[in-house]
Amino acid sequence: MKIVLYVIWALFVAGVIYSVIHAVRKNRQHEQMAADWPRVQATVTGSRAGWSGGTGNMTPNRRFWPTYQFTDEHGRPFGGESEVSFAEQPVPGSPVEVAYNPADPNESFHVSSQTRTALGCLSLFFAVFAVALFWFIGVFPLG
Repeated sequence: MKIVLYVIWALFVAGVIYSVIHAVRKNRQHEQMAADWPRVQATVTGSRAGWSGGTGNMTPNRRFWPTYQFTDEHGRPFGGESEVSFAEQPVPGSPVEVAYNPADPNESFHVSSQTRTALGCLSLFFAVFAVALFWFIGVFPLG
């Protein structure tokens, strides 16, 4: 029976590792793309409301993804929607930093250190959680 628990644990750990690696690569790709892109202060124009979580026994959380507008170096207006969600509804008119592709200003994204911080915290949490589960499986009395 413990073998089954260890197999389930290994699949869980493999899934978490895959997810974290995918998220880190996506974040790094955004950072590398934006390294040469101009950064401007955009203005929040509104937000799209949605839900996060809610799987299993978790309570769903209301989240907000701000929409923004900025002008390129030629003064032309462009808009976008952030991939970074907020717990509180962003106030229209508030500033957000945006990086945009000078060749195609329709390609832009909200620059935020929240993503890197969240990935670091989640990685640490899942590492501790995986070690605790491994320990628990070892001491769990099956009989």
